[in-house]
Amino acid sequence: MTEAVSIPSTEELSGLAGQSAEVALPRLLQAYGGRLYNLALRFCGSPEDAEDLVQETFLLAFRKWHQFRGQARPTTWLYTIAARACRRRKRRRAGEPHALASLSDLEPFGQEPIADLTRPDDGPLDAQLRREARESVERALAELPTHYRMALILKDLLELPVADVAGILGLKQATVKTRVHRARLLLRQRLEETLPRREAPAALYSQRVCLDLLRAKQEALDRGAEFPVHQKEVCERCAALFATLDLTHDACMDIGRGELPPALESRLSAEIGGTA
Repeated sequence: MTEAVSIPSTEELSGLAGQSAEVALPRLLQAYGGRLYNLALRFCGSPEDAEDLVQETFLLAFRKWHQFRGQARPTTWLYTIAARACRRRKRRRAGEPHALASLSDLEPFGQEPIADLTRPDDGPLDAQLRREARESVERALAELPTHYRMALILKDLLELPVADVAGILGLKQATVKTRVHRARLLLRQRLEETLPRREAPAALYSQRVCLDLLRAKQEALDRGAEFPVHQKEVCERCAALFATLDLTHDACMDIGRGELPPALESRLSAEIGGTA
């Protein structure tokens, strides 16, 4: 019977480089197996393929643990193995677009009605609305081109810093930001299609100013920081855009949280940790 393994703290994870694979990998499995499974599930599209990818990742990490020197966080090293495994399995599905829509199509600065997220009591968003938002974002996520989807999964579902995502994917940070920002806008656009709409006055500022505010909003999401502009200084149209972007981002983080299937966890625990 496999011995239970406590979930390690960030400080404990940073010291795993000097441990054996039999000690280190079960701890990584407990701490990050669920998130890795979610990465695989969102990338592969089926639970069976996701389980295969997670198993491949952990068994490869177990065999190559002696190569880990602690120069990166063990989680980053693990996600790098997973991303490479995803690339090896990548098959562009029928109907999947080669690229996203043009940026101008994703930036809603016209005069059309805006999403209506107002609440009579100024309270939190309805739980049903959040569930529907998650479902909408989940469907749209599955339709993203694979290179945009992987960047978004790592950044917004697994909540990794841009620098880590760049290292995992072997890209420049600016490229990661471009992919993540465009992917967020597409998911937001799909989400907005499911929401009630209302008329709003024209934008207070020029489109150039609105675009600058949107970039600042995206950068704040990248850093996990508060938007640096006071709500009263933003027009209704930009405020609605930012609210739907926040709802999209929250849905992504919610999708990214999950658990490893118990049967897979037991099987992997036995294979990488040994049995008592």
